[in-house]
Amino acid sequence: MAKRIIVALPGDGIGAIVLQQAVRVLDAAGFDAEYIYGDIGWEFWRKEGNPLPQRTLDLIEKHKIALFGAITSKPNDEAKAELAGELQGKGFTYSSPIVGLRQHFNLDICVRPCKSYKGNPLNFIRRGRGNTIEEPLVDVVIFRQNTECLYSGVEWTNPPENVYQAFMTHPKFRQNFGKVPVEELSLSTRIFTWKATTRILLAAFEYAHNYGYKSVTVCEKPNVIRETSGLMWKLAKEIQQSKYPDIKLLNTNIDAQMMWLTKNPEDYGVLVAGNMFGDIASDAFAGLIGGLGFACSAQFSSDGIAVFEPTHGSAPRYAGYEVPIINPIAMIESACMMLDHLGEKKICQSIRRSVADVIREGRVRTYDMMKMKGSPDVINNGAASTVQMTNAIIEGLK
Repeated sequence: MAKRIIVALPGDGIGAIVLQQAVRVLDAAGFDAEYIYGDIGWEFWRKEGNPLPQRTLDLIEKHKIALFGAITSKPNDEAKAELAGELQGKGFTYSSPIVGLRQHFNLDICVRPCKSYKGNPLNFIRRGRGNTIEEPLVDVVIFRQNTECLYSGVEWTNPPENVYQAFMTHPKFRQNFGKVPVEELSLSTRIFTWKATTRILLAAFEYAHNYGYKSVTVCEKPNVIRETSGLMWKLAKEIQQSKYPDIKLLNTNIDAQMMWLTKNPEDYGVLVAGNMFGDIASDAFAGLIGGLGFACSAQFSSDGIAVFEPTHGSAPRYAGYEVPIINPIAMIESACMMLDHLGEKKICQSIRRSVADVIREGRVRTYDMMKMKGSPDVINNGAASTVQMTNAIIEGLK
């Protein structure tokens, strides 16, 4: 059998560091693959005016599977200021390469598991009856619609006349904003389509069915955002009644969910939302399992392309430390999601078992697990480095 080919996208900052550690773990666990490295991120924006070159898109198109580190994004004015001199003033506009990947390949399904590890000192705890301390098991998988909603990029500042007049046809816009000078307006559109909304809902229900989750929760705001959130809730009810009657369907508003997730997080299984609210909910639930150092994700298109990445950013100030200190587990867990997708169940289980053992034993902990402020000094104060954590996980594979 030929080696699998994985497109490796280090990106910016700590992205290259954590990706290297994930590849070390994959190699040690016996995953036989060739990694082809692709160009993405801030340096390619600065040098070429494009943080997502066509050559990288071509690699992903050809090989279908990508393992991605992290990227840096900055506001448009700052981005333009950092362009190479010969590119200044030539009309280049920065846009996030990860958003570009999602839109180019229609990576519309984003899956973000948030599952607590026993022994993790960062796990959520609460006070119970009789002044007891409870540590509920969090096992939530968030399905985030990845290409629409407010992240679709359909927005304007000082909108052109035809756009402005189109908005003026809506009575509420005309009443509330009709007297605002057009040059003082910024507009962002929240777009949901029937096809994409149906697809994310079906993926969420199917996952719940396949992995034994008892409920699917739609986390939107249909009582206020009636058209877009309302569409998701309407379709969810139709799908549940026609295809998955044995799976309980719940409906929570995003604001209420942020309160309830610290009251009863163990009551939720699969949660599905649009792009913005899914982003918020996944970070919130990640906080209950230890933060972004434990938060992994996967993104899928309808034609077989999949990208796996941690949900944390590039944290550039940490990238320059002589000894890397950041937690590699989110990246390693993202690699495990890739293994699951590729059918490498035994290798995936072996890695996850080792990660769980290292966390439960508690002998090796990165600075975040020791509740330290990130600085080079944490190594001298007993925190494990990025490499030491990876070494412990690899040792556990044996």
